[in-house]
Amino acid sequence: MRILIVSEDIPYPNMGGLAKHALNLARALVRAGHQVDLLGCDEHPIEVCGEEGKFGGRFIGELNGQHAGWKEISFGMFMPPKRPSIAKHFARIIMRHAPNYDVVHYHGHIPNVARYLPPHINFVQTRHDQGGDCFRHTRFRDGEVCTSVDPAECAKCITPSPNALQRAVSTWAVVRFRREVAESFRAHKTVFVSDLLSRNFARTAGPGPWGKTVHNFVDRSALEKVRRAAALLPVRKGFHVFIAAKLYPAKGVAQFLKALAPRLPPDMHVTIAGDGPDEKAMREQYACDRIEFLGWCDPDKTLKLASVASAIVVPSVWEEPCATTVLEGLFLGKPTFALRRGGTPELDVYAAAPGQLRLHDDMESLVADLIGFDPQTRFGFAPEGLGCASRAAQQLLEIYRSPPGSTL
Repeated sequence: MRILIVSEDIPYPNMGGLAKHALNLARALVRAGHQVDLLGCDEHPIEVCGEEGKFGGRFIGELNGQHAGWKEISFGMFMPPKRPSIAKHFARIIMRHAPNYDVVHYHGHIPNVARYLPPHINFVQTRHDQGGDCFRHTRFRDGEVCTSVDPAECAKCITPSPNALQRAVSTWAVVRFRREVAESFRAHKTVFVSDLLSRNFARTAGPGPWGKTVHNFVDRSALEKVRRAAALLPVRKGFHVFIAAKLYPAKGVAQFLKALAPRLPPDMHVTIAGDGPDEKAMREQYACDRIEFLGWCDPDKTLKLASVASAIVVPSVWEEPCATTVLEGLFLGKPTFALRRGGTPELDVYAAAPGQLRLHDDMESLVADLIGFDPQTRFGFAPEGLGCASRAAQQLLEIYRSPPGSTL
């Protein structure tokens, strides 16, 4: 098949999980014998991604306009025309190329783009976050998971105390956007990276069918090479805990350290890879000889650090849709500690054995389990094929071959 993958998150020097997902998929599809090109952002050449940007096809850098602010911050309200305008713009760019491909597969943050594509286009989009009904994409506000379906409540996400005009305009923006997203999902094929995303979208939009779940995946063969290389290194003394996360409230690192620091065992060393708005304050409060902040680390270094750790902690307090860091921890053979929320419980099927993915209802119980855990515990490899891009590519090829506009 001739496949066009589309993502405004590519290319950037420091790419997130969505971009890595799309590039891993592109490589898997090329290995399976398909022609794959990538339509991405026009801000950088693909070379800024280094080795990660090599996927075996042609890069087309034309997407732009997704960062337009429309003065929402200064006006203190979401602007109703903004997201439809960006979606129309993206749709026009996609349509310049769509006739040259058998299928267009979008990975991005403009879920209503399908609303502006004609029904004969074989278009698929993968939803990686909760941006189908939440302008923040996270369903997280004031340090808590947001479950409200009232569009008027969303006005508080642009200004803490909206006046009557701000509330009315923001409400209309959310109502219009959610309607367009629902129309998009009805008109074209939609894939969710976890059942959680499908359930949460239905909570706002009503019963579906809205799409099909194909779980997030990793480059499993690359992880297993890293794992085997780490096995040849001398065993380190002590209990080494590793966290890779952006340092801001939703990721829960500060909450984890607040619970752990007063009880930190003398043989435990915590290493944190990642930067973010809370890094300075967290360093000032918690950095010591047994809690180390490395700042941002490139993907290779991050995986090597994870591979020599005794345990991985993913302390997110928001609803992670399908966390790559959890999958990496499991396929590196590490006991992986996380909260029982979001799409994370779904990933227990990728554990090599019971007890590898250790889920908890609150941070205190997670920390207690971590402190009492035997750092010498080892886990084998998960069953062959699970969680890898090649298997996901086969699932997606079936979706690609279904008729345009069909319900999944």
